[in-house]
Formats: sequence, structure tokens, C-alpha cells
Amino acid sequence: MKKGSRGFSLIELLIVVAVILVIAAIAIPSLLRSRMAANQASAVGSLHLLNTAETTYISTYNGYTPTLGYLGPPDSGMNPVASAAGLIDIVLSGGSAAATVSFKSGYTFTYLPGVTDATGRVYSYSIIATPTNVGTTGNNFYYTDQVGVIRENSTAVAGTSDSPLAG
Repeated sequence: MKKGSRGFSLIELLIVVAVILVIAAIAIPSLLRSRMAANQASAVGSLHLLNTAETTYISTYNGYTPTLGYLGPPDSGMNPVASAAGLIDIVLSGGSAAATVSFKSGYTFTYLPGVTDATGRVYSYSIIATPTNVGTTGNNFYYTDQVGVIRENSTAVAGTSDSPLAG
């Protein structure tokens, strides 16, 4: 190579790549923590939405839903009915009227209807939100029921005895 040629040497390029890798190593854990916090906030928001939808459903149809899918949207062009109330989106409802599980923003939502009476009406429910990948998509587990209080546990699946979220 000529002595007066312009450009970067291999050593200079390797130094630049090393600096970029150091910056990435510092930034990526913060990005992952931010994403986890966003997923957890989304899960709490989704549980609040589900509680509101169930309250609307019981006042309209005289009982809570037997599945999570009943809260979902009706077929295109159709009016809402008991098995497709149109109160939440298709993702959170699980995609079908029979769905009891849905996945959204790194969390799995499991719907558990309570006992039914002789007419088939459901008078209680509970919903458990668990991270799809603990430590990656979220750290906290959440629980709610017909009372409307969202409870949190950071070590195991949340239940009725766990502490409620503040605020």
C-alpha cells in the first residue's frame, strides 16, 4: 500500500467496533429492563380492562362470561351478542368464543370462571396473568377477580392472599 493513501487501517476499524460493542453492552440491559417494565404495565392495564369489560358484561347479560372469548368482538358486520360482546380486542380475548387463555405483551392471561347456577349464569371469575418467560418478558405475577382488585406476587403465581397494587 502507498504511504500517502487515505482510509482507515484495520486496527482503527477494530477499535471502532470494540467501542460500539462496549456501548451496546452497557445499553442492552437497560433496554431489556425498560421492555420488561412496559410489559408489566401493559399486563396491569389489560387486567383493569378485563375487569371493566366483565362489569359491563354482567350488567348487560346478567352474569359473568363463561370464557374469555365471550368478551371479544363479534364477526364482521354483526351486532354484539352474549358470546361475542365486543368489549375487548381479539388478541386479549384469545381469538375465539371458547378461549380461556390469551397472550399479550409478554404475558399469558388465564380466565377461570366461577361456579354456575341452574340457568348457567356465572357469578364469579378470576384472571391470572403470568409472564410468558419469567425474567425476560416480566418478573411479576398478577391476579384479579370480580372484586376488581389487582394483586401482585413477584415470586410465584399470584392469588387472593397477595398484596394489592397501590394506586
